[in-house]
Amino acid sequence: MWYNPLFGIRYNIAAIFAYTLKNHVLCPVNEENLIFGTRAVIEALEAGKEIEKILLQKGLSNELYHQLRNALKGQNIPLQFVPPEKLKRLTDLPDGKAGKNHQGVIAYLTQITYYNAEDLLSSVFEKGKIPLLLLLDRITDVRNFGAIARTAECAGVDFIIIPTRGAAQINGDAIKTSAGALHRIPVCREENLKQTLEFLKESGLQIISCHEKTDKLIYDADFSQPTVIIMGNEESGISGEYLKRSDMQVKIPMPGKTASLNVSVATGIVLFEAVKQRVL
Repeated sequence: MWYNPLFGIRYNIAAIFAYTLKNHVLCPVNEENLIFGTRAVIEALEAGKEIEKILLQKGLSNELYHQLRNALKGQNIPLQFVPPEKLKRLTDLPDGKAGKNHQGVIAYLTQITYYNAEDLLSSVFEKGKIPLLLLLDRITDVRNFGAIARTAECAGVDFIIIPTRGAAQINGDAIKTSAGALHRIPVCREENLKQTLEFLKESGLQIISCHEKTDKLIYDADFSQPTVIIMGNEESGISGEYLKRSDMQVKIPMPGKTASLNVSVATGIVLFEAVKQRVL
């Protein structure tokens, strides 16, 4: 029993927990966004369904598995090899009974459409716009990503670029946090960000990386030019390979004592400096 002194009420925690299990209040997954089983995933791929990622049981090796791997050739879909316990947690019912037969394979359907950066950039130029792009390096927190997408759409960013691996899953939480912006701003999922950056540079865009270990400030950059802004992971920053390809590295001035900003907040500051320079 737990006693709430404010209202003088006693709660039976065990009874509450049992009720939530019985009524499926604690639901582990939204099955509408999942595909269970090897054959079902192969059929989804053949039907052109867009897939966010695929979980594969470690050690899986049978004829259907090899068919699946053949179907995945040329597909830009992240694969994650996991122990059987993780798949079991996703499929078991709240009362502990066995649920869907996953056969060692579970696929997550995407909730948005992914685009190709080359195609989108051509479209931006055709419209006579000065491109403003945002590249996110290993931003894995779903809510951070959603908040960044919301800010980017408000700031008029033409599209967001993320890596195939090491990016936040774009699920219902991300879309909700973005206030629906992820349905309005295009997202490109690229297999090789180094090649993507080379293409963007060859197309006339400047690459500006924002991190704290540099001397120049964001106010020193000329964002009125065609620009790609790179923001990195809060813990490890921007990958060295991307910094090497940057035309300029800038930071946000912080007179206070706190070491760093949340990446979604930092992204907003940089993007609206770009907006200020383009509008004023």
